Amino acid sequence: MLIPITREKFEQLVPSIATGSQYAAVWGTVRDVLRRLLISFVGVIVLFVLDILFGGVAQGFKFILGIVFGFYWLWSPVYWASIKNASYRKWRYSGFWRGRVLDTFITEDIIDEAESFNRLGDLVIVENRERRINVEIGDKEGFRTIIKAPLQRIHKAIARGQPVECLVMSNDPDLESIREVSDVYIPSQDLWVGAYPCLRRDFFLAMREDLRDRYGKKSSRTTTSSPSSQKKRPSRRPSPSRRSSEESRKSDRDYAELRRRRQREDRRRERATSRKDEDY
Repeated sequence: MLIPITREKFEQLVPSIATGSQYAAVWGTVRDVLRRLLISFVGVIVLFVLDILFGGVAQGFKFILGIVFGFYWLWSPVYWASIKNASYRKWRYSGFWRGRVLDTFITEDIIDEAESFNRLGDLVIVENRERRINVEIGDKEGFRTIIKAPLQRIHKAIARGQPVECLVMSNDPDLESIREVSDVYIPSQDLWVGAYPCLRRDFFLAMREDLRDRYGKKSSRTTTSSPSSQKKRPSRRPSPSRRSSEESRKSDRDYAELRRRRQREDRRRERATSRKDEDY
């Protein structure tokens, strides 16, 4: 299922300024933090040397640069996350897409390479690999793509056939050629999968509920069925026809018992009468 959305809604879902979750995603590892700290330290040292060589020149400008370089390690994730958001916002058209999980598999991808020297002085390239979950998704129209994310324990809950929802982007007004896909949401597990959380997830969940109400689609996140779809429990009370048949059978049994009693009484009277005749 593919439902186009307006540009205004798309800009709400993919903000221009990084959100808290996007900031955390771009923060990186300890190595990344140390790298940013080194850049900040080198920048402050360079400004200090320039201040000694050219003291009294453009003090206000150097003060601003000092703040920029001194806090580079802190504000740079906001900048890089905003750059990522801009790479999504460049697409002119977008839509809400719903499909299913076709397959899942695990790979080891190279995320970084570093050059080093061994004991013999030879140049060695060290590859930093990361295990990632690959989720292949698609629909009946033939669209297929793979979403990658760092492998986590919660990914064990992903299985084939589960419904998935996401945002797709393109420069075609009819969204015939999909160029970009956001991180995906699996409603049955309440799970998000993706390398970067480009969506405002609270807005996305509100939008999917609105689309469900508008198009009459039952949300796959909820499992409560409607009263009409629930199976009716069989009533323990017998139906009127059953009660009438049981009552008729009971009356027949009572009538047969009464008839047998009368026959026994008649036989007793006959035996008593025959005994009196013998006595006479």
